[in-house]
Amino acid sequence: MTTITTLSVLVQNNPGVLARIAGLFARRGFNIESLSVGPTEREDTSRMTIVAVTPDEAALEQITKQLNKLIEVIKITEMEKGKTVRRELVLVKVRADATNRTEILALVDTFRAKVVDVASDALVIEVTGKYGKVRAFLDLIAPYGIKELVQSGLVAVSRGSKAMTDKQKSDKPAS
Repeated sequence: MTTITTLSVLVQNNPGVLARIAGLFARRGFNIESLSVGPTEREDTSRMTIVAVTPDEAALEQITKQLNKLIEVIKITEMEKGKTVRRELVLVKVRADATNRTEILALVDTFRAKVVDVASDALVIEVTGKYGKVRAFLDLIAPYGIKELVQSGLVAVSRGSKAMTDKQKSDKPAS
């Protein structure tokens, strides 16, 4: 049975880390569905949010062990549904003229989206939220004519006061 897993990987902010981690998934034959990488509260670390399809729990455990062997990996956390806040961001450019602009703006309002650019024949709309919300918005806006679309990977953070960086992995020496 295949499993969709979300991993949060805290890494040293070094060149080539992304390529090594993506390559590890590729060599194991796991598909990365979503990947988001960015800085953290510390300038020497980055955080990767990886949504991957794994064949089973044993395969997930194996990929986690392989990730832990990489020198740049500081900590890995599996982000459990219900215990994390998850969001995606979409920017969508949609055809919008005088005949349909009011209807499109009503959708924007309903989904608590934002218009971030206005042209005479198009709007750029920012939608942020859970995957289902983003997907529903895109399904409803599609008939108006999507001219361009860009979507971020999933980002996730655990609920509550505990931070991923509260306890660093102690089995790796500091570099």
